[in-house]
Amino acid sequence: MNAGTRPGGHPVDGLAVEMRAHRLQQLLQGRREYLKLRQEEVAERLNMSARSYGNWERGVVKEWTDEKLFQLAGALEMTESQVARLFLIAVDRHPPAEARPAGVRERRDPSLEAFLSDYATAMEALSLPSFVIDQRWQVKLANSAYRKLFRGMRNHPTAMPTDNFLRFGLFHPDASAVLVDFDDWRLSILAQFATSLERNDQDPDLDMLLLDLHQHPTLHNAYLNDMQTWVLIGAGSDLVHHHGKPRMIRHPDAHIGLRSCRLIEETPRPLQARGLVRITMVLTELEPLEESAAAAAVGKV
Repeated sequence: MNAGTRPGGHPVDGLAVEMRAHRLQQLLQGRREYLKLRQEEVAERLNMSARSYGNWERGVVKEWTDEKLFQLAGALEMTESQVARLFLIAVDRHPPAEARPAGVRERRDPSLEAFLSDYATAMEALSLPSFVIDQRWQVKLANSAYRKLFRGMRNHPTAMPTDNFLRFGLFHPDASAVLVDFDDWRLSILAQFATSLERNDQDPDLDMLLLDLHQHPTLHNAYLNDMQTWVLIGAGSDLVHHHGKPRMIRHPDAHIGLRSCRLIEETPRPLQARGLVRITMVLTELEPLEESAAAAAVGKV
């Protein structure tokens, strides 16, 4: 990718390019100095000349490839969160997880691990279902309220709600027992998948999900036709950016029962730096009109 373009080939102004190069230099130089390395020593690790590495550190690169960025991350002994920041600055996206060299992928970040442990404790204090996902909607953290919402789900090899929320909503045979207005939920999930695929079009797990969709006739048609029309006419949007009427869920606890459900995204910076998103399912009592709609939806299940 050229320094003066964003994904999709859209031009950016000269100031933005200059700011990007400055941020990149701060990251690389700061990391090198933290390791007490000279440019010549980093260049040696990369099997390149000191002059060429100097250009890299100043952001004077015609095109950043994943291979170059991972090499750079390895030479500067970056943690996973630092690799994510490197990619965001250099190419405006997160690194492809499956392509990461083992040394980068396995490098521990104790401060981040401690933060995630404390964050999981904070999530447990919430009475509302809350969970943390990555770009594929793989569930990385979930509180007890989330797990209770989906208790009783039969085992499924690829579509458990505590593993991947998108796959659960699309492929689990019991999904409609909790996601009451299931047709709207499914269209929202398909729209969310389309958004995730657009942002991470080289992710192998999302590609596999797309293949699974195309092998399922009903979902294939819904993805290519129903979802596109549904979003185009303004009837709905993806899960995170839905601002219309709430979806509905049925809680397995009879004292809670049917509830309106809105997904609220609220993500602190340490999670953002890792490519993670925190979502809370805000459950409220149904309005009279929603109760009628819920009764109709229950009749379809």
